[in-house]
Amino acid sequence: MHQEHLHRWQHQHDFSTANAHGERRTKYVLILTAVTMVAEITAGTVFGSMALLADGWHMGTHVAAFMITIFAYRYARKHADNPAFSFGTGKVGVLGGFASAVALAVVALMMLVESLQRLASPQLIQLDAAIAVAVLGLVVNIISALLLKDHHSHQHQDGDDTHQQTGEGHRDQNLYAAYMHVLADALTSLLAIFALLSAKYFGWYALDPVMGIVGAAIITYWAIGLIRQSSPILLDGGMSDYYQEQITRAIEEDADNQITDLHIWKISEHDYAAIISLVTHHPRPTDYYRSLLADFNWLSHLTIEVHRCEDNRLTESGIK
Repeated sequence: MHQEHLHRWQHQHDFSTANAHGERRTKYVLILTAVTMVAEITAGTVFGSMALLADGWHMGTHVAAFMITIFAYRYARKHADNPAFSFGTGKVGVLGGFASAVALAVVALMMLVESLQRLASPQLIQLDAAIAVAVLGLVVNIISALLLKDHHSHQHQDGDDTHQQTGEGHRDQNLYAAYMHVLADALTSLLAIFALLSAKYFGWYALDPVMGIVGAAIITYWAIGLIRQSSPILLDGGMSDYYQEQITRAIEEDADNQITDLHIWKISEHDYAAIISLVTHHPRPTDYYRSLLADFNWLSHLTIEVHRCEDNRLTESGIK
């Protein structure tokens, strides 16, 4: 058999998320955040402002998260055809999103600890400097959110067809995690501005650490949501029972086919792989069974195993 003709029966394994636009915008956000971080740390050191220093180092955690996002894009692209990855690098972006979600949870924990310490031991706040820092952070994060939100919206629209077919929407988990980092920082800035203005005009100094606790709780909730979205994909979680039943019906309503083993799992943010074993009295070529599943176009990697049944007790109504 000539090697050049084998491609007909070979699978392609490049399921990485090609998102050049999202990667480019993440770079812009990384640069913007890094410049703000350096400016705040430098100004905080020169002017002796703890508020500036604290927010500058807080920005540093988001710089790290954006670097994870960009690294995941580049790694997935570079190793897309690497045979060491059995089903390609489609999950690298999901892993990047998971790592960023964990980082987001760590940020929330740091906020909670610091807020509890300040609640127990109130500290003098340089209100004007702190308000200026919070406003600067909010402006930077609004710009960053607009950069990432625009592309996230397009990704959602592009996924509508898959969402309708599988009942499970998909998004670029890697980019979405970066977007959530920006939202978390914007929320922190908003809560801080509210608390600091309350302290300046009404003397409600205790509201500052309280808002920190509220922000930590909300960010933790977001982080848990991101982890719940990405972890099933990383753990080869299956799809809904309803769609497994649809696939089973498509096979078993033809002739006397009976599925004996069915595995369906995600191999990227919007691609599924399936291994199907079936038994029948009248085996046909595997291409025929593939044609029965032609409408399930999100099955990007399909393996079908066909067994001839020699037992006459297998009928169209099943094994008796």
